[in-house]
Amino acid sequence: ANAALKRIVNSSILSPSAQDNLERFALPKGINFHFNPPAAPHQGGLWEGAVKSAKHHLRRVMGDTVLTLSQFVTLSTQVEAILNSRPLTPLSSDPADLMALTPGHFLIGAPLVAVPEPQIGEVPPNRLKHWQLVQSLHQRFWKRWNRNVRSSSS
Repeated sequence: ANAALKRIVNSSILSPSAQDNLERFALPKGINFHFNPPAAPHQGGLWEGAVKSAKHHLRRVMGDTVLTLSQFVTLSTQVEAILNSRPLTPLSSDPADLMALTPGHFLIGAPLVAVPEPQIGEVPPNRLKHWQLVQSLHQRFWKRWNRNVRSSSS
């Protein structure tokens, strides 16, 4: 089914004639539409690797845990904050300056900061209340993802 779906998408949506038709349709409406394959998720390279890593760790952390929509949205937002707070490059060449440029700088002009939470990442899930469950998953995701990022950058 996956191969058939890819074949349909490639032959209909991604075909040059479909792209031309879309551009002709959009132009009179004042929409300057252009296809940008390097920005497509399946051709993103570096950022696609980050998304793949985040999904991998999120699956590992969640396991069979069933969350409500509200809990999942909260956890997803927290994971997004983790990804947007990762260091990209040092802000200065001074070794005493520990500030690094993060994706958060591009979003809000400053690093993302969070209020410290009590550590409940190791408490068994059946002993946690709803909010604590989300916080535990968040902390376990951070621990796994951080360990992976540090080992891959060394």
